[in-house]
Amino acid sequence: MTAETGDPAVVAADTAETPVAPDRPNHLAWTAAGLAVVLLLASITHFLDLNVSKWLANTQFATVSKAIEYPIYAIILGLLGNLVLSTLGVLDRMRGAFRTEFFIKTGLVLLGASINLSVIVSAAGPALVQSVVLITCIFLFTFWLAGVAGLDDKLRALLAAAVSICGVSAAIAAAGAVQAKREQLAYTASLVILFAIPSIFIQPWLAGLMHLSQPVAGAWIGGNIDTTAAVTAAGTLVGDDALKVATIVKVTQNAMMGFVAVLLTLYFVTMVERSSDAKRPGIGEIWRRFPKFVLGFIAASVIATWWLGTVPKAQGDATIAAINAMRVWFLVLAFVSIGLEFRVSSLREAGWKPIGVFATATVVNLTLALVLAMTLFGNFTVTK
Repeated sequence: MTAETGDPAVVAADTAETPVAPDRPNHLAWTAAGLAVVLLLASITHFLDLNVSKWLANTQFATVSKAIEYPIYAIILGLLGNLVLSTLGVLDRMRGAFRTEFFIKTGLVLLGASINLSVIVSAAGPALVQSVVLITCIFLFTFWLAGVAGLDDKLRALLAAAVSICGVSAAIAAAGAVQAKREQLAYTASLVILFAIPSIFIQPWLAGLMHLSQPVAGAWIGGNIDTTAAVTAAGTLVGDDALKVATIVKVTQNAMMGFVAVLLTLYFVTMVERSSDAKRPGIGEIWRRFPKFVLGFIAASVIATWWLGTVPKAQGDATIAAINAMRVWFLVLAFVSIGLEFRVSSLREAGWKPIGVFATATVVNLTLALVLAMTLFGNFTVTK
């Protein structure tokens, strides 16, 4: 998982740990080879996403094949690629091409263009209340629990942000705010994927067992599952109305990433780092740590909402469809890279405490999100 650039200590550590030849042409060659692998696996992902359901249309696996979305194919292919490249001993040489952070940030900005502000406003009240209560409670609980477990403050921040807001993207924002180590970000991302994949299937199944309405199920999924793509996949399994509500809730949480990152920066600057001999960061450092892709997400939404009101509907729909296709490509590249960057060794090295903290926080999040969804969206009707 790529960390924020500019930290000499991180760069030096990465150089020492990665067995890459010192001459730059050779390094660029391995990076180019790694990029070719990422693009190949992404192309296979798209091919499978388009064709598997067609191949299995008249079989007993038809329903399952329709339920599987591109994130699953991408992650599985990334993990398989990880295994093959590790076996060949070239995985670390290619890591420069696995630009998960860049791919995800670009995908999120493009996602903003597909979210019309007028649609968000229709559910803004309950979605905002749910997001504020859920993020506040789960973040503080996870941060406290991780402290009780004796975890490092920076890892505590990453785990709390990931489980309470939106998984890998929130962990990236938090990592920039607290200047976390690359290994801590990679570890947190691995936990997010480990828990998000089963949730795609488990939560829709539980929603069916409890006979939840689609708006309630969507709000529960959007408030609990950590990644936007996984929320989309799970919401799709429940139905169109569930998907709409899940998307609005998750986008509302995504929009709060910047606010949480600012608070984390202020906390670490004024409390955690104040006793350090190093120079304390000022306002400029707070701005440098702020996750600026959040501003891109908001700007894209505002511009798209305004522009769609000035052009014919057919033209607007065609443009948004093209942007969505581009967004899917970037998210596929991100999920492939996450699979390629997954390190079983990082899970072993960190021990079981962070896993226990993340699992406990996930159960608490699951419960609280359900209560809030039933309370706030019990009588909610999705506007057609």
